[in-house]
Formats: sequence, structure tokens, C-alpha cells
Amino acid sequence: MVNIAYIICSVLSFVPALVLHEVAHGFAAYKLGDPTAKASGRLSLNPLKHIDPFGTVILPAMLMFMGWPVFGYAKPVPYNPRYFKDPRRDDVIVGLAGPAANLAMAAIAAAVAWGCSGLVANPAFANSELFAYFYVMFLPTFALINLYLMFFNLLPIPPLDGSSIFAILLPAKYLPKYYQIQQYAFPIFMIAVVVLPYVFHFNPFSWYLGVTAGNLFDLMFPPFFS
Repeated sequence: MVNIAYIICSVLSFVPALVLHEVAHGFAAYKLGDPTAKASGRLSLNPLKHIDPFGTVILPAMLMFMGWPVFGYAKPVPYNPRYFKDPRRDDVIVGLAGPAANLAMAAIAAAVAWGCSGLVANPAFANSELFAYFYVMFLPTFALINLYLMFFNLLPIPPLDGSSIFAILLPAKYLPKYYQIQQYAFPIFMIAVVVLPYVFHFNPFSWYLGVTAGNLFDLMFPPFFS
């Protein structure tokens, strides 16, 4: 049975990680001259503006109960590269803004954990159950989920954020096809995420996230969290 405290910490970590990830995309696009996300209300921190029933609720719940790394997705923030002064460069900036936000949140959680480490010896905090949950469970969970989301989205596979690198690598005449693939690739990719582990009896995504996010987590957090 999954620990109730772990579920609560996961939800409290996962929702802001997804929301700020999407808002970062929209904010970067807005600063680069594209008003699409702002006009559609997607620069809001209200989670209801970003929730996708499957990607934000069903998929992470399934992964949590199966013991896999928890990741998922929100409704993609709309943007229009026609507004960009340099579409190839700006598309990469917008694509990397979401993972960068997740890295920043993980770093903040690590900094708070390091700052709180000196309080462990203080009886007022050491005997506090709330502090124990915050320090031992919430902060590591928050950091790890953000790292999972960051590295998952950095995969250079359409329509994930990492595929934005193609905007620089592809000749200009192929860019319209690239944007077309971005529109329809996500359902196919998510089916692959769920189906491939059962077909090959090996979960490449779980292995990849464990190696990348796990190793960075070990570097960011005090040794006793590892």
C-alpha cells in the first residue's frame, strides 16, 4: 500500500512542478514577443488552467502505484513562432524554459534542505513530526519530481521540450513539417511510454530517469537523503 504521507507530498510537489513548467514556457514566449499564452490565460498560477485529466491526474497516479518515477504533463501552453524575431533561436529558448524552471525548483528545495540540516540537532525541530515530514519526505520528493520532469522533457523526441533543438538543426524548409509533427506526436509518444515496457519487459524511461535525475539528486542533497 502506498503511504498516504507520500501521496500528499507527491501531489503537493507534482502540481506546482507542472504548473510552473508550463507558465515558464508561456512567459518565455511572451517575453520574446508572442502574446498567445497570455491571451489564452495560460500565464496563470491557477492549476485548473493547466490540468490535463490524463497527463496531470491519471498517468502520475498510475506511475505512483506501480512504483515507477512519477512524471506527467499538463495542457501544453500554446505559442506561435510567427511572432518571434528569430524563430529558430526563440523556439529553443521557449522549449528549454520549462525544464529550466524545474531545475530551479529542485535547486531551491536542495538549498532549503541544506539550510534546515542544522536544525535536526535542535530538540524543538527534531521532535516535530511536521518538520520531519517536511524535511525528510517533502523536500526530497519535491526536488526529485522536478528533476524527473526536467530530464523527461529534455528527451529529444517530439513533442517533448528537448525536440526544440530541431528548430536549429533542421533546414528552414522543413520547419513547417516539424511544427506539424509537434502537434500530433504527443498521444503516440505517451502510448509508447506505457506500452514499450510491457513489450520489451524493460522500462527504458524509468532507467533513464533513474540514472539522470537520481545522480543529480545525489549531488544536490545531503548524503543522508541518498
